[in-house]
Amino acid sequence: MTERRIVEDLHLRDLTKKYGELAAVDDLDLTIPAGSFFALLGASGCGKTTTLRMVAGLEDPSSGTISIGERDITGLRAYKRPVNTVFQSYALFPHMDIFENVAFGLRRRGVKDVKGPVEEMLELVELAPMARRKPTQLSGGQQQRVAVARALINQPDVLLLDEPLGALDLKLRRQMQIELKRIQTEVGITFVHVTHDQEEAMTMADTVAVMNAGRIEQLGHPADIYELPRTVFVANFLGQSNLFAGVKTGTSGELITVESHGQTFGVPLARNSAEGSDMYVGVRPEKMTILDEPDAHKVPDSHNRLTGAVTDVSYTGVSTQYLVNTDWGQDITVFEQNVLVGDRCDVGDRVIVHWAPEHSFGLAR
Repeated sequence: MTERRIVEDLHLRDLTKKYGELAAVDDLDLTIPAGSFFALLGASGCGKTTTLRMVAGLEDPSSGTISIGERDITGLRAYKRPVNTVFQSYALFPHMDIFENVAFGLRRRGVKDVKGPVEEMLELVELAPMARRKPTQLSGGQQQRVAVARALINQPDVLLLDEPLGALDLKLRRQMQIELKRIQTEVGITFVHVTHDQEEAMTMADTVAVMNAGRIEQLGHPADIYELPRTVFVANFLGQSNLFAGVKTGTSGELITVESHGQTFGVPLARNSAEGSDMYVGVRPEKMTILDEPDAHKVPDSHNRLTGAVTDVSYTGVSTQYLVNTDWGQDITVFEQNVLVGDRCDVGDRVIVHWAPEHSFGLAR
């Protein structure tokens, strides 16, 4: 690879896009660090693709600014921005071979000697032996890498990825997640990746912004957001969560005590984002342990616990997923890693579910 250029942060300031009275993007204020792999994660209609299109210059913001470093690019036409986009459809030219697809941007800018840069880019995406093939002769994953190479050869400050893996099957998608992260690390420019796939965002991104209704609900490292969601939406969108409605009744050392459906649960003070007394106690399914009710004596005294009956058992290979109906009638999910063969609860079994208080989090309701 050629020597890396200095890349600057991408700033979105008070960015808004309205369609009539509807704000698709609502007063977004965001700095995307230079050289990072950044994911905008959210469901359809949350505003993530509209945000990407505004950065690309394909949509005009209703208000706000977009800048790279100190350079305001809000009013620039798309082709004048130091930004390139890779779309889900790849948009390769079917009549051109791979070499010419990648060379297209250089030739359009009047670059005469394209051989060296194109070969270097094809080496980066590991497609050099296929330079003279047509797009139809490549797999979906190979076409996707051609699209990335064609965008990167223009040396953008920011590469925008709009659901780029959505058309691939599961196994290939996972391979390409690793490939894209490798490419981003090697070239060192800023990647902004829009996706609705939580696993995709968590696998590749240094930073994830979870979007909802045009706003960012939570921003941070994928592990931090997963382990400590700050809103009910994030808790349910990024992975699964069991949420128990309750009322804060006091504190005991470093724990908040919460009364919920006749149970008392402990939540660490540092893991509670609810300001009032009405709150949810949250816990991820894989943090919980399930035991047959006669084994209740095995539960540590300090643990949160509840009882119920198993209503569904799903064996997924890596884990067994249980649906448990609690004694107050709420369905919860528990994941158990398959360490022991055949050691599973059955539908109808009375069980006790327990977890360490430090795995709980508190949310406003």
